[in-house]
Amino acid sequence: MNRPWIERAFDTRCAGIRVLALAGVLIGYLLLLQRPSGARDWGLAAAGLVVCLAAGKWVFGALLAQSALLVVAHALGESAASSVKVLAAVTLFELALQRSGRRPAAGAAALALAVAVNRAGDLPGELLPVLYKMGIVAGLPLLLGSYVRVTRDAALHAREHAQQQELRAGQRLLAARAAERTTIARELHDLVAHHVSSMVLRVGVARHVIAASTTTDPRITDVLDDLHSSAGAALADLRRLVAVLRAPDRSGPDTGSLVAPGALPAALESVVEHSRQTGLTVTACVDPRVTRLDAVRGLAVLRLAQEGLANAAKHGGPGAHAELAVRMADGAVHVTIHDDGAGRTRPPAPGPSGHGLIGMRERVDLLGGRLDAGPAAQGWRLTAELPALAPDMEPQT
Repeated sequence: MNRPWIERAFDTRCAGIRVLALAGVLIGYLLLLQRPSGARDWGLAAAGLVVCLAAGKWVFGALLAQSALLVVAHALGESAASSVKVLAAVTLFELALQRSGRRPAAGAAALALAVAVNRAGDLPGELLPVLYKMGIVAGLPLLLGSYVRVTRDAALHAREHAQQQELRAGQRLLAARAAERTTIARELHDLVAHHVSSMVLRVGVARHVIAASTTTDPRITDVLDDLHSSAGAALADLRRLVAVLRAPDRSGPDTGSLVAPGALPAALESVVEHSRQTGLTVTACVDPRVTRLDAVRGLAVLRLAQEGLANAAKHGGPGAHAELAVRMADGAVHVTIHDDGAGRTRPPAPGPSGHGLIGMRERVDLLGGRLDAGPAAQGWRLTAELPALAPDMEPQT
């Protein structure tokens, strides 16, 4: 299994720490327990220690050197041979832990051969004890190291498999959401677009019939013209929304924002003009710097103005006056809509409100802003604040 380099580096560092710990144990053993008596004994012990330290980086070479050193120590009859034997077994364990394949097998064979050479005088009479000792010194570290390595690799494979499953689950979730958006777009088109298209066609026929009459009140023609243009704009917006639901990641003139970059003031003026045609007197003040807003916040400002003025026209009554203010200050865009309720003949009836205010609040919350709406001293007041998130939104001095 090809593991990431960072995990291999971590394994190498852990091996170095284990070798240093073993070296410390060996030094304590030599100084406190064994206490070599001769210069050759100390020399063999020092050589074993040096080879042990080198095993952190060159573990296979260190194992071969320790096997040779074991043969030399046993041939000289020095007491350091037992320490070298333990070091060689531990080095073989490290080799089996880090590698798989031929090198651990070759290292185990070299160590087993060193044990056999040291016990050559006992052969053939002590063949079974010699084979047993070879298995303990060389076979057991090889099996233990291989077992730990296989267990570790299996855990790594299980972790990678779990990550892949999590990634697949996320992809399935995205696919399910895409399918849900497509279903919503299909239902939206089937339930609404057909009826809006029919309304546009019927209004167009009515305009054509009325235009042929010479006794028709011009105000009726104006109302039908406005209704035809409003229904056509609603149908275009609906088609854009359906296109966004079907392909949210695709950019283009039909799937982008409903407000083109820099066109927000003109769009707000169109909303104000439409509100005036409904009988609402509207005073608008729009900061020119709103053209620097991104498409998402520009669309949010436009929707707030549309819904707020529509509510003012609906609940303020005929002859009501409304004020729309959109300004940039303190790194945010502030939207204020206030109507005086002058045309209202009685207080609004209690009961559940529509989805307009809920939708506005959700849109503002999604952008990290704040929205307040409620009765004022005269009429109704709505205020919204949206973070601009652009370095050039600071007030100009």
